[in-house]
Amino acid sequence: MIEIMSPGEVARGRETGALVGSILQTMRERAVPGVNLLDIDRWTQQMIAEAGAESCYVDYAPSFGSGPFGHYICTGVNDAVLHALPTDYDLQDGDLLTLDLAVLLHGVAADAAISFVVGEAEAPQSDALIDTTRRALAAGIAAAGPGARIGDLSHAIGEVLTAAGYPINTEFGGHGIGSTMHQDPHIPNSGRAGRGYKLRPGLMLALEPWIMADTDELVVDQDGWTLRSATGCLTAHTEHTIVITDDGADVLTLPR
Repeated sequence: MIEIMSPGEVARGRETGALVGSILQTMRERAVPGVNLLDIDRWTQQMIAEAGAESCYVDYAPSFGSGPFGHYICTGVNDAVLHALPTDYDLQDGDLLTLDLAVLLHGVAADAAISFVVGEAEAPQSDALIDTTRRALAAGIAAAGPGARIGDLSHAIGEVLTAAGYPINTEFGGHGIGSTMHQDPHIPNSGRAGRGYKLRPGLMLALEPWIMADTDELVVDQDGWTLRSATGCLTAHTEHTIVITDDGADVLTLPR
């Protein structure tokens, strides 16, 4: 299903997006060495409840997972890049942490992810990975607007990732979003310009470039959810929810 949101629904989506952005910012501030991933999950649950919102994750049980997910935020450490279940792990100085969050508020969902280095350790490889995903996301957003096609966004994202020398996995990527978290169209992180669905005002999309340092192959943990790099290399993931407007695209998941 591809859903075009009404102006009122877009306005509610802006509220949801701001909440997602604010929760991620708060968790980033709290994610210091010694903090346990289960505490981050608990704090996220509290903030979602205090806002009168609902988690898109806790009861999520798609065909590719071993569901339901059962937690409120994804917490990927180092080689864990997607769908990472929070575990009883204390963060270490220099860990590369990815937080991915989707929330439903007033009937509209928003989805975003951030990657960052925990603590004060110098981590040039991690910084390069994170910077590349941020630049790829910015390129994808810049390519979005009414009349553009999904392939234009995928191509813009892929050009940045490829130029930086990283392999690209296209199995998981961006997606439509609206009254539910995951909708069509699928937005791979590489593609051909001029191809695919034509974007229209009111379309909400979650764009999410993610990369692994030296492979495009994923492996699944025994938990049935957490996806890691097959080689154990570092990973990074950056995501925003955007809405197509009459003259471009607005980012919804920035914190207020």
